[in-house]
Amino acid sequence: MVIDPCLIFFYRITGYGFVDFLIGTFALAFIALILGELTISWAFLLSRKYIEKITSEVTRYQNLSEGALAVGDQKAYAASNKLANDAFGRTFFMQIALSAAFLWPIFFALDWMGHRFSGVEFRIVFTDYSVGYICVFIALYAAAYILFKRVKYKLPYFRNIGAILDSYTPTSRNRPIPGQATAASRANNH
Repeated sequence: MVIDPCLIFFYRITGYGFVDFLIGTFALAFIALILGELTISWAFLLSRKYIEKITSEVTRYQNLSEGALAVGDQKAYAASNKLANDAFGRTFFMQIALSAAFLWPIFFALDWMGHRFSGVEFRIVFTDYSVGYICVFIALYAAAYILFKRVKYKLPYFRNIGAILDSYTPTSRNRPIPGQATAASRANNH
């Protein structure tokens, strides 16, 4: 509620209730998106040595298990495959943690909106149905995400993060970290 006066400003720009609600909610969604993007990038920068270590372990144990399988050593295969699966599990949960770093601002934004707009409903044109602030927020968050995705790597800070992601590989320059976009995949998404 401390930042309430700053946030409500966006809901009072034109003087037209519905238009102001859309502008304000889009601004709030965009702020939540930027905070999430910054948080996930900081979390990545802080944990990238750990991510590199775990990803390297996955590759090493996977190669060992494939080598053991190739020579028919079932015992060595089972042991190295178990270690590879354990290491992969750690990378999987690290990716979930990074995703949480991206999503946390949404919950604060929706909580604030709940205090301000909990009784507000918008009728869907040509139907008897209506939607509340959560539905509007999610739709505008998706729009903000699509818009930001197009310009993200053109902004200096995120361009630097993109360069780090492109050059960051645990074992070779040609193999990307699991779950991370490369420059080529980001270009294809534009």
